[in-house]
Amino acid sequence: MGLKDFTVDTNEGSYDLSANVRLIGGDFLVAIWGGEKPHIGAVAVAQPRPSLKDPKMTSATASVFSYVGHKEDELAKAAAEILAATLNTRVVVTAGIHWDNLTQKGIKKIIGNSQILVDMILERCSTEFASLGK
Repeated sequence: MGLKDFTVDTNEGSYDLSANVRLIGGDFLVAIWGGEKPHIGAVAVAQPRPSLKDPKMTSATASVFSYVGHKEDELAKAAAEILAATLNTRVVVTAGIHWDNLTQKGIKKIIGNSQILVDMILERCSTEFASLGK
C-alpha cells in the first residue's frame, strides 16, 4: 500500500518546526513540534464540510483543546482546518512548541514557519498518498 507516514521539517534557519504525518485508514494524524521543549500543548480535530459561502467548495470545522497555559491552539486549529478541507478527510493535529523569551518577531516567524510546514505536508500528501486515493 505504500508509505503510511512521513516527517517534514522547515529549514528556515530560525524557529523551525517539524511534523510527523500518519495516515490511519482514510484519516490523518499530524504531530507538530518545535523549540527547546517540544510537547503537546493543544489538539485540534477537524472534518471537511461544504463551504457556507459556496457549497460547491470544501471547507472544514474544527474543535480545539488546549492545556492550561499553552498557546498552540490557533496553530493547531488553522493547520487542522486547512488540511481537512484540502485533503477532504478528518484530521487530528497536535501542536507543542516552546522557545524561552520569545519576542513578537519570533512569534511572527513561527506563524510563517507553520504555514510553510502545512504547505510541505500538503505537497507530500499529494505524492505519498496519491496511490491511496488521498
